[in-house]
Amino acid sequence: MSLLAGSAPAPADPAPASAGAGPGSWRRHRAMLLVGLGFALAVALAVATNGPARTGEPLDPDNPGPEGTRAIARVLDDQGVEVQVVRGLEELGSTRLGSGDTLVVSSTDLLGEGVVARLREQAGPARVVLVEPTALAASLFGVRLQGESALPDGETEGWEAGCDLADLDGLRLDVDAATTYLDPGATSPPRGACFPADGAGGPGALLVERDGVVLLGAGQALTNDQVLRADNAAVALRLLGGGPRLVWFVPRLDDLGTQEAVGVGELLPPWIRPGLWVLALAALALLLWRARRLGPLATEPLPVVVKAVETTLSRGRLYRRAGDRAHAATALRTATRRRLTARLGLDRREATVTGTDPDALVRRIAEHTGRESDAVAALLGAGAAPPTTDRQLVQLATDLHTLEEEVRHP
Repeated sequence: MSLLAGSAPAPADPAPASAGAGPGSWRRHRAMLLVGLGFALAVALAVATNGPARTGEPLDPDNPGPEGTRAIARVLDDQGVEVQVVRGLEELGSTRLGSGDTLVVSSTDLLGEGVVARLREQAGPARVVLVEPTALAASLFGVRLQGESALPDGETEGWEAGCDLADLDGLRLDVDAATTYLDPGATSPPRGACFPADGAGGPGALLVERDGVVLLGAGQALTNDQVLRADNAAVALRLLGGGPRLVWFVPRLDDLGTQEAVGVGELLPPWIRPGLWVLALAALALLLWRARRLGPLATEPLPVVVKAVETTLSRGRLYRRAGDRAHAATALRTATRRRLTARLGLDRREATVTGTDPDALVRRIAEHTGRESDAVAALLGAGAAPPTTDRQLVQLATDLHTLEEEVRHP
């Protein structure tokens, strides 16, 4: 035993798990590691070459897209105008403007009463340019004009300046959509107007200047995709580059306080309120017309419940009064066929109530009771003769009843 045990070869020591796991793990995860490394390098390269901050807001100097105004901001900077972008009232508080500076305000739909008060206080003697302001924003700056969609002037493309404001005479604006500002009910453009344009409410202008405040209704003339159309670039440079410094203010939503929230009534056009009153009165009249009572409520008796036996007796009386023994016999035979079919367990498709195959029922009854098939057919067959007298009808009913008893108790 000791020799056998000593002659057995000693088992080899197992290799360490870590020795073979390292290369195999690297081979299994090599592709994922390479993909992750490449993604990290791409992100680092994008961050390094991204350049200035970008945004997608329309009329924003940091927006390089079609609706942005980065192109005009850079051209003004190349022309020696210091362009400073200010976002929100907090940044505006640390900005000082002088008499030769220009303050441009975009996203004017975010202007509230408190924001405008701070803007006018910070602007001081600087010139203020409002890009496509609403009627509410313009009134907060002291310019009470109504804004409407501009209508094209005949078949000509764009609008001629027709004024010498900021050396704009002879220039032409060409945009896809614009807003004209006008005095409701006036027969001529408002005072201090350039680029006359008619609206639905009368003659107006795309650019109006009142007491150092400029309303520019053609904001698309400043955008990257339309600044090179017609004389849009020249109009923008002369309007915004008249001073050594341009402060571009971009309002933020959080600048509005809780008390400056715009209500639905302020967003509705003035002409819609009379229409709403007319609709309300029409709806009230319709309710009064359709809801009026035509008289006392009509009472209707409930339907009478009639027992089945009464219905059967009434039908029998009708048959007796009319002397229609054939129909009475048919009703008796039909009821007997229905009951016997269910009693004998026949398929209703073979022996239906209407008698599509009455011979099957007759044969089954004859086999079950021991009667002759002809005798059963004379009672229930399709060619059974109808009774001609009341005595025969009574006898038929008795015979059918007897047949049913025989089927139940053979």
